[in-house]
Amino acid sequence: MSKKTGILLVNLGTPDSPSVKDVRKYLNEFLNDDRVIDLAWLKRKLLVNLIIVPLRAPKSAKEYVKLFKMFDGESPLLKYGLILKEKLQAKIAENYTVELAMRYGNPSMDSVLEKMRKENYDKIIVFPMYPHYAASSMGTVIEKTNKIINKWWNIPEVVTMGQFYNNPEFIKAFANRAKKHVIADYDHVLFSYHGLPERHINKSHLMGESCVNCNCPKEYLPEEPLCYKNTCYETTRLLVKEIGLDEGKYSLSFQSRLGKDPWIQPYTDDVITALGKNGSKKILVLSPAFVSDCLETCVEISEEYLEVFEQNGGEKLQLVESLNDGEDWVDIVHDLVSKQ
Repeated sequence: MSKKTGILLVNLGTPDSPSVKDVRKYLNEFLNDDRVIDLAWLKRKLLVNLIIVPLRAPKSAKEYVKLFKMFDGESPLLKYGLILKEKLQAKIAENYTVELAMRYGNPSMDSVLEKMRKENYDKIIVFPMYPHYAASSMGTVIEKTNKIINKWWNIPEVVTMGQFYNNPEFIKAFANRAKKHVIADYDHVLFSYHGLPERHINKSHLMGESCVNCNCPKEYLPEEPLCYKNTCYETTRLLVKEIGLDEGKYSLSFQSRLGKDPWIQPYTDDVITALGKNGSKKILVLSPAFVSDCLETCVEISEEYLEVFEQNGGEKLQLVESLNDGEDWVDIVHDLVSKQ
């Protein structure tokens, strides 16, 4: 008899609306996570609650207004997540039930896992929707899941999916989206990943090598399989091969830095500035760390970085869409969870 199995898809999260109140609530939950801002409790509370959120919420709310307008008043992260949930449910075997939760915001992990507890599953498969491991993304989903389920009286078999950045079908799906554009028409292709503080990378380097001295830009380091920077560079190498890009026609960068502490480099805005000043007029940008288009792709890249590019002599910056609700992405998720 097949096991009664629940599948929990988890993405980062979104405010309930682009209002300052809802954005403030979302940022409070997000930035007070000690895996996101890894400071001592009191220092983090003072920094987040008294400085970052009061200053950032009104500005971020304006950005979310733009984002929600692009998607008919909805959050794309939630919209595409719900469509993926429905498509996966229709495709997968009858003994599986698919649920969607957000690590921050709604539908919350607490409420969705409580619903799943009442279903009394034999097995729960948790699928963090991040291609790469980072303590502040996949790591916090795993921690939150364990914290909730460990309080249950009946604890089912729990399987947590890991990173899938090197899955051949994942690479092919992103490459195919890039190939929808006439790549020869662009002067340069940029792979922009979400950034992290350098200290996060240093803490993940159990072998003791610092982020600055790490050799991962030149080759994949098997001794650091959970180093985010290492896996981002490897993702780029795999995509470059699949797309067929020549050396010198592409770059890698990291975006979305917060605060004054050093983050992993090179920074996306610096790379785009240099590309414009060096004569590039048209660039194609991929964001393989995001399986769904979101604030970081639709607003930060498509609008803010376009403005930076134009100010430095560039003319066109084209974002390659993410996997969103594509049938190939549904197939990838189906294949990954079905093997568990």
